[in-house]
Amino acid sequence: MYDTKSWKFNNKIMKKNIPLIQIVIIYLFLISNGITKESNYYNEGIKLFKKKQFDKSKILFERDIVFNPRSEKSYLYLAKIFEKNDNDDEQEFNLKNVLLLNPKNDEALYMLILLKIKHSDYDESMKLIEKFDLVCKSFCSKKNEIEEKFKKLIPENAKKIN
Repeated sequence: MYDTKSWKFNNKIMKKNIPLIQIVIIYLFLISNGITKESNYYNEGIKLFKKKQFDKSKILFERDIVFNPRSEKSYLYLAKIFEKNDNDDEQEFNLKNVLLLNPKNDEALYMLILLKIKHSDYDESMKLIEKFDLVCKSFCSKKNEIEEKFKKLIPENAKKIN
């Protein structure tokens, strides 16, 4: 039923491809070890952030983003670092990245609302507060704080209407 010539031919091909298969297996093993190293960038960044070593943790969060561009947590911590360093543009950039990846991230929304209030951006603050009301989970306790700060931002003619 089977042709012995074709079997011998297939056997020769397999013997020639064994080194290639071994190389692929070794490569996959090395890649998988590299991935675990890459995820350590975030964990090491958290440790340094807690020790208030912001410059060093910033580098690690940026490395984590290189290997995992959808790492919303790294973007969030970068925003926190830029907040500490009073770099509003970079903070806003990173917060918007977090919200692109996860529009329901209430911590990022909270931070962005405070940033918009700080910049006296009434319209954007109001939109974000409405969105915050819909998605808040862990930061709902901060709603009163946001409302108090927002009241200071409301233009005088809008206060008279309310």
